[in-house]
Parts: sequence; C-alpha cells; structure tokens
Amino acid sequence: MTTLRINAIAPDVCKQLRECDDAGQPPVLSVDETGGAPLRCCLTRALPGDRIALVSYAPLHRWAAETGAEPGPYDERGPVFLHAEECTGPAEGWPTGFHTGARVLRAYDREGRILRGVPVEPETAEAAAVELLGDQEVAVVHVRALAFGCFMHEVGRA
Repeated sequence: MTTLRINAIAPDVCKQLRECDDAGQPPVLSVDETGGAPLRCCLTRALPGDRIALVSYAPLHRWAAETGAEPGPYDERGPVFLHAEECTGPAEGWPTGFHTGARVLRAYDREGRILRGVPVEPETAEAAAVELLGDQEVAVVHVRALAFGCFMHEVGRA
C-alpha cells in the first residue's frame, strides 16, 4: 500500500508569500471574525479572531521548479489563505478537520500534466489519494476545493 506524504505550503514559501505573492502582489491582510478560513500553512481552519493573509499561490509552478518538470499550460495560480504570521505548521497525517466539503484530486505526471481528476467527499479523499498514487505514472496529487477550484494541499509518496 502507498504511504502518503501530506504537504502544506512550506514555511519558507509561506514567509515569501507573506511579503510578495506569486502574482507579485502584497498579501491582503484581515481578521477572520467568524473563523473557518482554510489555512494552507497548517492545514487547519482559522479560529474566530485569527489574523489571516490572502495570497496568490502557484503550486504546480513551485513543484515544477523543485523537480525540473515543464507543466506548460497546466501552470496556474490562485487564492489561498495563510496565517498572517508564522505558525506551527500542520500535524502529521491526513488533515481530516480541514476538509469540510467536496474535493477534487488532480493527479499530475512527472512533467506536470494532468492525468485525471477524481471528485471525492472528505471521508473518501485519503483512500482515493492512496489509489491515485498507487499508479506509478502519477507523480503528485493536488487536493482542490470542488466548488471553487482552490488549491488545498499537495499529496505525494512518503
């Protein structure tokens, strides 16, 4: 069975994004008055009163820079929330409380091209990621919100 490695946005990348995001813009800072914003730095939900930053993030572009892939037209960026200041990062394992709605798992090959997308509910997402990564053609999986398409986190092989 495939063992998963769950990747939040890395602390060094979060630090960069808090200064200038992947669209070349400063972060949009606010206080989450009601709580619930999905934080990609720690894979938790913001608590009421948390200071958060909304930034543009290009997950495939950053993955490709690390791996030498050439994603071409599959390279994209979109909005994500982070804690406004450095946090403790994610807990080990699948972030169950983080996923509150339907997701789509996007499987990418070693060149950063989409192989397939699988819609899932929170309770089936981890098993679906294991199944996707059981295919050796799949290099990485992105978990995205189904409704808005926002990047949630990356999943790879441990």
